Amino acid sequence: MNTVKTGMLLAGLMALFGVVGYFLGGGTGMMIALGLGLATNLFAYWNSDRLALAAHHAVEVDERTAPELVHMVRGLAQRAGLPMPRVYLIDNPQPNAFATGRNPENAAVAATTGLLHMLSPDEVAGVMAHELAHIRNRDTLIMTVSATIAGAIATLAQFGFLFGGRGDERPNPIVILATALLAPIAAMIIQMAISRSREYDADRMGAEICGQPLALASALARIAGGVAHIPNPDAERRPATASLFIVNPLSGQGVDNLFSTHPATENRIAALQALAQEMGASAQPGFVAQSSSSPWGSVGGSSTGSSGTRRGPWG
Repeated sequence: MNTVKTGMLLAGLMALFGVVGYFLGGGTGMMIALGLGLATNLFAYWNSDRLALAAHHAVEVDERTAPELVHMVRGLAQRAGLPMPRVYLIDNPQPNAFATGRNPENAAVAATTGLLHMLSPDEVAGVMAHELAHIRNRDTLIMTVSATIAGAIATLAQFGFLFGGRGDERPNPIVILATALLAPIAAMIIQMAISRSREYDADRMGAEICGQPLALASALARIAGGVAHIPNPDAERRPATASLFIVNPLSGQGVDNLFSTHPATENRIAALQALAQEMGASAQPGFVAQSSSSPWGSVGGSSTGSSGTRRGPWG
């Protein structure tokens, strides 16, 4: 049912593409818009992951540049039965993460430096496991393509508002204005429905992958608190990518309704706590060994590297 629902929602995005084209240019405009929509779908299939990573200035890392994070992701991927994804870091103080890629063989996970600064190793493992769950469920293609199409619809509506026809060919200004305002909102609603339908499943599977429902629940609470106080300018400039993140980067608050990119964080935490009871998890077993300092170097602490300078999450 989830697959059918997602297919219907993606079809709705394509239909919205045609509707926007019709209001901006009649029958010809609709055909052009549908053609653009098809081209956008094909382009997004092959390139949406690169676009999402580039939009947030993600930098690929490896065992040399971020050994602890890469080692953690490799261990979690083995637990999940997945190929090792590419690992990226985003130099952004807001704690957050997302996954992208058209299939598990071409997937990537990205974490912000803020996530590594603010969360414990077990919490980071929970977040990475959640993102790997999206990859395992093949959510990443659907979510990234929907983000690309939603952004294209918004651009098409704005373009039509500025350049839509001339003289008698130009549609009614009120129609143009309404289309420019309402089309991006409609696209966002459809996109939000696609994202929200998959977060609970990814939470549950991610908790099972890392074996720590309570660690993931704690991570969600920390991320939501960080998002509420730390802005993400790249996400603000590209709101269509908000649904990719584990917690909505545009707002620290979430209500479980049609206009939320994610289910309410409180509801997700409650579901994970219930799962912990089902699993008999009275305490977090720990995916990685805890120590007195952060595994990302000495982020947020007072210890220093061998050279006497404080190390960061880049390795």
